[in-house]
Amino acid sequence: MKLAVLTSGGDSAGMNAVVRAIVKIGILRGCETWIVREGYEGLVKGNTQAHAIHADLPTVATAPKRAHGGVSTNLIQNLRFGDGDLLRDGTGDHHHGRTLKGHYIVRVGWDDVRGWFAEGGTLIGTARSATFRTPEGRLSAAHNLIKEGIDALAVCGGDGSLTGADVFRSEWPSLVSQLLAQGKITEEQAQKHGHLKIVGLVGSIDNDMSMTDLTIGAPTALHRICEAIDNINSTATSHSRAFVLEVMGRHCGWLALLAGVSSGADFIFIPERPPETVPGRSWEDEMCEAIQRHRQAGKRKTIVIVAEGAHDADLEPIRAEYVKDVLSERLGLDTRVTTLGHTQRGGRPCAFDRILPTLQGEEAVKALLEATPDTPSYMIGVRENKITRVPLMEAVAMTRAVADAIAAKDFAKAMSMRDPEFYQSLEGFVATSTLFTEKQLPHHRRMRVAIMHMGAPAGGMNAATRAAVRYCIKQGHRPLAVHNGFRGLLDDNIHELSWLGVDSWTSRGGSELGTNRTLPDVDLGAVAARFQEHNFHALMLIGGFEAFNALLILEDGRKHYPAFHIPMAHLPATISNNVPMTEYSLGSDTSLNALVDACDSIKQSASASRNRVFVVETQGGKCGYLATMGALATGASIVYTPEEGMNLDTLRRDVKFLNIRYGLDAKGKSEGRLVIRNECSSTVYTTDVITKMFKEEGGNLFDARSASLGHTLQGGIPSPMDRARAARLSLRCMAFLEDHHDALQKQDGKVKQAPPESAAVITIQKSALEWVPVQEMVQHADMKNRRGKTAWWKEIKDLTEALAGRPDLL
Repeated sequence: MKLAVLTSGGDSAGMNAVVRAIVKIGILRGCETWIVREGYEGLVKGNTQAHAIHADLPTVATAPKRAHGGVSTNLIQNLRFGDGDLLRDGTGDHHHGRTLKGHYIVRVGWDDVRGWFAEGGTLIGTARSATFRTPEGRLSAAHNLIKEGIDALAVCGGDGSLTGADVFRSEWPSLVSQLLAQGKITEEQAQKHGHLKIVGLVGSIDNDMSMTDLTIGAPTALHRICEAIDNINSTATSHSRAFVLEVMGRHCGWLALLAGVSSGADFIFIPERPPETVPGRSWEDEMCEAIQRHRQAGKRKTIVIVAEGAHDADLEPIRAEYVKDVLSERLGLDTRVTTLGHTQRGGRPCAFDRILPTLQGEEAVKALLEATPDTPSYMIGVRENKITRVPLMEAVAMTRAVADAIAAKDFAKAMSMRDPEFYQSLEGFVATSTLFTEKQLPHHRRMRVAIMHMGAPAGGMNAATRAAVRYCIKQGHRPLAVHNGFRGLLDDNIHELSWLGVDSWTSRGGSELGTNRTLPDVDLGAVAARFQEHNFHALMLIGGFEAFNALLILEDGRKHYPAFHIPMAHLPATISNNVPMTEYSLGSDTSLNALVDACDSIKQSASASRNRVFVVETQGGKCGYLATMGALATGASIVYTPEEGMNLDTLRRDVKFLNIRYGLDAKGKSEGRLVIRNECSSTVYTTDVITKMFKEEGGNLFDARSASLGHTLQGGIPSPMDRARAARLSLRCMAFLEDHHDALQKQDGKVKQAPPESAAVITIQKSALEWVPVQEMVQHADMKNRRGKTAWWKEIKDLTEALAGRPDLL
């Protein structure tokens, strides 16, 4: 298969990661790989001038021999074709020397796309093509693909770009017939190219495509927005000012909504849900009343976020400048407007915008290889943590139906067509941003809720606590902070949290409550006495494997202590992501971003030296998740994890691989490379031992250095993804506690018997949120090594090494 990839429409971070993944996976699957410069416009223009391919490839005689004696053919034969530097440096249209001028469909090899995933925007260019929208333009595009022998096309763009791809595919047979009738192609070419394979990947910072939870570029755009708001917060507090921020989102309010949740904004305006009004009261009245309550409670700053497509219930636009005037004139607030504009598109991709496009790129190649004339064009999406394929035009139709519903003022329908996480996030924002004047529950349903952090600190712990506290106050519950874990409980270090007291916790790293690894069995009887003394009706544990273990001990203690017969929920929060059965823990995304930032700097240093390997040690305990996902996000060549371990044979093969790989580099242009090692991969082959071994065995080909990231992976400002998920999952935990508390209240007699399912862990499994009773979870836990028995991410480790070329070259 000859496979081409193009990016179209607006640029977004992560597009380069898609191109890199599709090129490399395509080569590994035996394909020829091409890129199309300038999107559909380049497809229409094609190659108008001759262009020599400088294939700097080893011969069969000099190519490395594999273990079975054969030659690694497809990777070697597609190693590089000479245009990678032109594309990466933006010098493709330079007039002097080697140039891509007049050449828009370019063959690329393995090394031509190295390092791309760390770059923002799209290195192959993008353009909105009016010509491609015409039948004549699509006829030219078809001719240009056939001339190059290309029979598969991967398109990364928005709904318009993907619609264009599907139209192109549906017209393909008639386009081939027209070209044959005009004598532009031969009968043999017409037979060979009777079917065009198409796959779509969604690149959009707005996250406006239906049937997928996330689009490529949206997480990075959210990072840019939250960075700006975090910076604005300090000056807003200093001067007691109000700030109105305008963010992108013409037909979709995802950025405004998630930024509101992640930054603790006071009010948001999004297209899908205009501000609600009642007869005689305008949205201006509602907004001012809500913000006035916040100010009266003692809040010094006000943040309002406006999506660029925001409007009222009559579809009249709501502009940031007008909101500023309302706040200034009605409330007398010193108000400023900040329009973030195209800063939201720019910058290096965050960790998730490297991992997600890579996994989707792999799935895109699989979909193309499996495509037949009878299968629909697929769009590659994601649900929670599962990569999905959905019929492309179904997703486009639903996306456009949202815009149509908004135009028809059917806002309930528009909301129903967004993904479940969108609706839950909106409910969560209202619950945590509004200071309600009346409690929502009657007295007999209200609870005293203990909230405790356990284990090592993780980004998102404080955001989860803030959401739980705000929800408790809204409902009428009393949120009781237990400081310093179970040691703090035994020391009676407990106090009630307030609505204002947790206001700024969303962006705070670490643990505001304090945390340690002490388990309740240090003195279970005394722990039960404290539960009884403070009359806890529910317990929320936020932490990692220790919190899971503590919940297990408390549930087992119900046999002896009636005080433990209350609903108890565990919200996983650990950078190691080692809680069994869940594929995501709070803090893991923050830690991955810290790892990516550090490794980008390290790799820059390594590349400057041309021939240097850095062995980077990460935290993670005896779980290799952080090392594996970090290796995928940074393009590491080798990754070591505790699950697979390492021995002398492993290191011998890795030394051989590095020697082969450096031997294949263009002279004077060797790349700095990373080896990611989990801290517990081996007690014998430490980071220092591996580094010295690589340095000794590298000879004249490469040098080696080491870097230990240590506790830098635990600290810093939580990522927007961790903040948003913290709020969402925390509110689900509160609903769980309420449901089981209500069920207990209905039991007859004074002694209540909490069922086993009332002590549970909230988990993300593939495409769904699942509650797992702690007694059931223990069956899936490796208690000795403090991790799950099954490493769901093992295949990602294999993919990471495949993208480095290790299996293909050894």
